[in-house]
Amino acid sequence: MSARPPHEKADLFVSGTEGFHTYRIPSLFVTRAGTVLAFCEGRRNDGGDHGEIALLVKRSEDNGLTWSAQQAVWSDPPNTCGNPCPVQDPATGAIWLAMNWNRPGRGSDDFFRFYDGRHVFMAESSDDGRAWTPPRDITADVKPRHWGWHATGPGIGIALSCGPRRGRLLIPCNHSEAQGDPVRFGSHVIYSDDHGQTWRLGGRTEAVGLDECQVAELDDGRILLNARTSNANHPRRRITVSRDGGDSWSPVRDDENLTDSTRDCMGCQGSLIRGADGALFFSHPAGSARERMTVWRSRDEGATWPVMRLLHEGPSAYSCLAGLPDGRIACLYECGRKHAYETIVFAGVSQEWLLGRLPGDHERNQA
Repeated sequence: MSARPPHEKADLFVSGTEGFHTYRIPSLFVTRAGTVLAFCEGRRNDGGDHGEIALLVKRSEDNGLTWSAQQAVWSDPPNTCGNPCPVQDPATGAIWLAMNWNRPGRGSDDFFRFYDGRHVFMAESSDDGRAWTPPRDITADVKPRHWGWHATGPGIGIALSCGPRRGRLLIPCNHSEAQGDPVRFGSHVIYSDDHGQTWRLGGRTEAVGLDECQVAELDDGRILLNARTSNANHPRRRITVSRDGGDSWSPVRDDENLTDSTRDCMGCQGSLIRGADGALFFSHPAGSARERMTVWRSRDEGATWPVMRLLHEGPSAYSCLAGLPDGRIACLYECGRKHAYETIVFAGVSQEWLLGRLPGDHERNQA
């Protein structure tokens, strides 16, 4: 274990700098070689979800101590390139980056109802995230014609480590079913069984108001999906489980231990990973609003989340977790003093700090 401080933070993307009005939608990924990749959206002219948006990355080869210059993975003015969700193939080492693209002319309500509004793209890096192939459109392979909205992640994908579908690459996504009124929302996965060469639509959850989601493989090979709610006044995270590698999902239920931030809007994106020690970690704003960025820890496959640690007291929103090669847990998250989209911060924290075991550390860590 490193002798570095128990928790350290760095402002990685600061809104209003380097030519972008706002930075949003963080994704944090650690490669097989130990490189830390920090992705986000650079929103050129304003903070809105649709407009001229580039997908950006910074690299660190020393566990987040220093970082490379900002690089555009994909920029297509005046269009939107966003929703980063990377996964690495354990056999080939190739890193695949799922993304979405759209023209800026439609608002979200229109995208929910029209198939041609949102497209799904995939790029590849074979050199540990230094360079990326031109993104290729896989929309026809992973998006049914009766869907309107489509969003990859945001966050990370996983490679399955056991069972008959070992090696499968999974990208968590969400969508809208445009038929009928009102529009219905659900989550799903897309997958590759041939090392990223082709991608297919996997299992879809019940369309009962699931939104942005993340997945983690459990000890017995099941996959846990944890989703934001798209329903107003539904203050719980939604969860479902797959026993067949993401081909199908169990009935959706509420996680009674994890709330969602529904006071200001319909929920908030959260992050879910399995740590090297087998524990599950979850990050999300605690409480009813987008504030108090918190990390939870579970030792019983997500049945309970007894340990929680506060990273940022004030406004905060989207986040992404990763396990660092030096044994710490890292979180890349949106936060600020006046509003949640001022800065994207990288925080590396020790397991001792997460568990409240440091001498003289009296900060409450029990939920």
